[in-house]
Amino acid sequence: MNLKLRLTVMNFLQYFIWGAWLITLGRYWFETRGWSGTSFGAIFSTMGISALFMPSLMGIVADRWINAEKLYGALHIIGGICLCLLPQASNPNQFFWLILATMLCYMPTISLAITVAYNALKRQGMDVIGDYPPIRVWGTVGFIAALWTTSLLGLEKSPGQFYVAAAAAFALGLYAFTLPPAPPSMTRSDTRSLLDVIGLTSFRLFRDRNMAVFFIFAMLLGAALQLTNAYGGTFLGEFENNPAYADALAVKYPAIIMSISQISETLFILTIPFFLKRFGIKTVMTVSMLAWFLRFGLFAYGDPGPGLWMIVLSCIVYGMAFDFFNISGSLFVEQQSDPRIRASAQGLYMLMTNGIGAVLGSSISGWMIDRFYTAADGTKDWPGIWTAFALYALVMAILFVPLFKHRHDPDKATPAHAGH
Repeated sequence: MNLKLRLTVMNFLQYFIWGAWLITLGRYWFETRGWSGTSFGAIFSTMGISALFMPSLMGIVADRWINAEKLYGALHIIGGICLCLLPQASNPNQFFWLILATMLCYMPTISLAITVAYNALKRQGMDVIGDYPPIRVWGTVGFIAALWTTSLLGLEKSPGQFYVAAAAAFALGLYAFTLPPAPPSMTRSDTRSLLDVIGLTSFRLFRDRNMAVFFIFAMLLGAALQLTNAYGGTFLGEFENNPAYADALAVKYPAIIMSISQISETLFILTIPFFLKRFGIKTVMTVSMLAWFLRFGLFAYGDPGPGLWMIVLSCIVYGMAFDFFNISGSLFVEQQSDPRIRASAQGLYMLMTNGIGAVLGSSISGWMIDRFYTAADGTKDWPGIWTAFALYALVMAILFVPLFKHRHDPDKATPAHAGH
């Protein structure tokens, strides 16, 4: 099996695990268990909580003590055990702690998967920017395949969805030990400061002004992603209360409409090598912010009737909005980081996006919606909500252009470790 195929299998299973239950968890929670919406909100916070420290912590471990692929495999096996225990939870509180344990194992594997892939590609002398995106696209395919597997097997309301995810986790955990070795890159002789001793070397990246600006805006984009994850489905679902849209396709089959976003994501991933090499990270990130502006703005004026085209276009734009900061950002961090802290740097990037960004995005937006956009009877002003989110993305783009001063040279070959 050649290297690209091996890494493709890894990415497919990585996101198959998540896709098997992430979208359908709500049906199990509300329809099978009959638990409350307030408790359900806490469940999704476990992803942000886990991303606050686990990717960085496991990145430090991989940089200093344990091969990244072995740590990656062990985390998936432990996570699979946690997934098997989820159906045993008898109340929301027990489920919360079990899903938190699951996320503590799963979230760091996202950045470790990137580390393992980048390390293997570089050892083979391949071009990370050109070769990685076509491999990563199979992660999204895996997510879609898992969602369809859960649905076709009739497991949307069943605890069986967790067992499907667990089976994939065990398979990937064992498979990971066969992947090309990614040994620790820092040695005892590398320790020269307190930051090295306590494992926070990757935070030195903030010393560089451009990298500090990059990470801050990555955090803000992470908040934007949380907005669409948290409210996109709810927005479409509430149209069923309007008789004018009762028979609309988007109301009857909202999952089909929303899946356009994931299909778009698979296509835009393949364009990243061209855009990143031709235009550079500054242009790509700016385009991402403008795409988020369109994503939210089209939602503000779209509806399942005559405005369905706006919702569909919003889902198409999502692929560019997500990929152009998430995948391109991780590639940029790899370029700009010392190879000795590659895993820590990817953990830091995930901390800023899926950790701090996600937590701030969910908490601040929740307060804002309750305070300014929710009527006394509980109805929400969705056009106002999405317009506010769109303006947020537009302000980001306007500020990013003058603040981020990274210069891109399209004629210069992309090195494994570029200077700042």
